[in-house]
Amino acid sequence: MTGGSIKERASLIQAASITAILGNFALAALKISVGLRAQSLAVVGDGIDSGVDVLIAIMSLVVARVISRPADAGHPWGHGRAETVATALLSLTLFFAGGQLILSSAQNLLFGKVMEIPGAPALIVTAVSIAGKLLLAWSQYLFGRKTGSAMLRANAKNMAGDVLISVAVLLGLFLSRLFNRGVIDSAVAILVGFWVIKQAVGIFLEANTELMDGSSIDSYRAVFEAVRSVKKAGNPHRTRMRRIAGLWDIDIDIEVNPDITVREAHAIATEVEFAIKNRVEEVYDIMVHVEPVGDSGKHEGFGLREENAKE
Repeated sequence: MTGGSIKERASLIQAASITAILGNFALAALKISVGLRAQSLAVVGDGIDSGVDVLIAIMSLVVARVISRPADAGHPWGHGRAETVATALLSLTLFFAGGQLILSSAQNLLFGKVMEIPGAPALIVTAVSIAGKLLLAWSQYLFGRKTGSAMLRANAKNMAGDVLISVAVLLGLFLSRLFNRGVIDSAVAILVGFWVIKQAVGIFLEANTELMDGSSIDSYRAVFEAVRSVKKAGNPHRTRMRRIAGLWDIDIDIEVNPDITVREAHAIATEVEFAIKNRVEEVYDIMVHVEPVGDSGKHEGFGLREENAKE
């Protein structure tokens, strides 16, 4: 990846973050203020969730500045993992926000606190929130697809979930007014909290896969297919794939005829690199190690062989 493309990616992430900050701040302020006046805990909870989205966007803005820094002696792979660490931290923030909402709402139900019937403004602000969140989720999805950012994709997924939250809140408000039962609002708030926790766990698991250098077998199959397409390259082994800020870092060993020159072996390795890049999207770097045929160890402690990726 060139320095220019890294800076361009960071610039797009910054633009996405600023969009999310402004949009979510407006929605959070509107929902919390109206929710308090309308006596709706569910709307306040929905507003808190939008407030968390503001924190997410601010963190994204900071991360964009970090990942735009070039590689240095202390970080030879660059600073892309800052995005993954931030994504994991954001998932924890969401988890605790959802848990707090559940505890507050459950307390009202368990101790029989008398809940007021939410006012009509709560219905209006929730409807406005649904439209606003749809626009924000769509914008984050487009930015995430263009940059290949796991953080922005996670944020888009979170905002899409927020739309469902607001729909549930709207339904709860309608039922509360229909049946004249304020307790329905607290029950809906609990469901909102569980949804936030579910989203948090999903985002964390995705970030954890990258932090633990995990990958799917399908990704390895694509790499092995690429090696097979190069006639003079054989026995791909000790293959390792990991993500750095959504981009692939790939190490692979291949075998070549031991009688060819170093220049010829280098040309084969280069051909393997191009073949992999044609089959695997969003590649950060590829390291191809060349060995003479029959010289590879059978019991390597790390990496995959082609037989490991067979169905």
